[in-house]
Amino acid sequence: MKNRVIFGVLFLIFLIEFVVLILFTIPKDEALQDTVAVNEVVKTVRNDWNFLDKHSSQTSLEYVVIDLDGAVLYRTRSGLSESMNAAISHKDTILDIEAGGEVVGKLLLYNNNAQDVQAQRRAAISVILAAMLLQCCICIGYFFYLRRVILRPFDKMKDFARRVAGGNLDIPLEMDKKNLFGAFTESFDLMRSELKKARIAEARANEEKKELVAKLSHDIKTPVASIKAAAEVGAALSADERNTENYEQIIGKADQINTLVTNLFSAALEELQELSVTPAEFQSAELKAMLEAADYLHRAKIPPVPACMLSADRLRLQQVFDNIFANSYKYADTEIQVDISAEECCLVILVEDYGGGVDEAELLFLKEKFRRGSNTKNIEGAGLGLYIADYCMRKMKGRIDVVNGLAGLRVIVRIAYSSSI
Repeated sequence: MKNRVIFGVLFLIFLIEFVVLILFTIPKDEALQDTVAVNEVVKTVRNDWNFLDKHSSQTSLEYVVIDLDGAVLYRTRSGLSESMNAAISHKDTILDIEAGGEVVGKLLLYNNNAQDVQAQRRAAISVILAAMLLQCCICIGYFFYLRRVILRPFDKMKDFARRVAGGNLDIPLEMDKKNLFGAFTESFDLMRSELKKARIAEARANEEKKELVAKLSHDIKTPVASIKAAAEVGAALSADERNTENYEQIIGKADQINTLVTNLFSAALEELQELSVTPAEFQSAELKAMLEAADYLHRAKIPPVPACMLSADRLRLQQVFDNIFANSYKYADTEIQVDISAEECCLVILVEDYGGGVDEAELLFLKEKFRRGSNTKNIEGAGLGLYIADYCMRKMKGRIDVVNGLAGLRVIVRIAYSSSI
């Protein structure tokens, strides 16, 4: 509806401009002078011919009276045509003045058509300029309207898609259902929600798989160890060289089985080591936007960032901040304090909530895979957020530390400077 109104107004303005332009360009007949007024001038001039020095104009017409020799006998004002040639050039009206049945002089009636045309031209130009200015204002306003209702939502969806591609499914997509693309963005957020559920289910399945592998490894290693021990005893007591060799083969196979089970268990724990991290140089000023994007609930006040060149993978660094803020939202649900400072070897970002922290004994394994603190009961999660954040920071030659602060859990992120500085 809004678009129709705007385009309708623009079309109406264009139509006004077109009509004004057509009216201005159509040739017009020269305006005829008032015949009654002209006759009145001729009559008064003829009556006052012998004493034109006392003659006065009785109409609004402007004119000059000359005799047959070209001498000016009367003028309504200066600046008018005062000769036959000048009157002809100016397209003035020339009339004879008769007295006693003879022509005694000429009446030169001033032609003001040029002034009228000039006035019309100025009026037309004013109308067209006003219409163009109004068009420009409407177009500029419409541009900002399109930017608000179309471009900004698409920018948000672009950042959202980048996060989803990076594996971050915790931050919802901000949307305005009244917006033109409200339903569209809502569908994207539903997709994120479903992907998050699938990721949690996958993590739960991985956890169950890990437990299953651990149980199987225990169940297999226990009898294998018994077999190996019995074989070692048999080899020690056997007096027959052939039997001894058989016992040694049993011992070797038992060791082989033990190695295979250990490798299977290790492989299950190494699945997350496939994350790709590619550090690159970038300006520290970009950190402010990353932190603000991670703090989508606006719980923190982001301080100024010291100017420097950093070396990190932007996508993975955004994922680190996203995981930190998401954990604070889920487990503390308080305001967040952010401090940024420059040290000799790195830039330090300190993020602290007011949730009271965790037990000191639990701090040691918070960065481990599938490990969660005791404050996470009844809160969904896979126990991978800080593990992935720690893994990414180590790959970027940085570091992440988790300690208890004065009011809550404090996460310290250290980002390495660029080696080209």
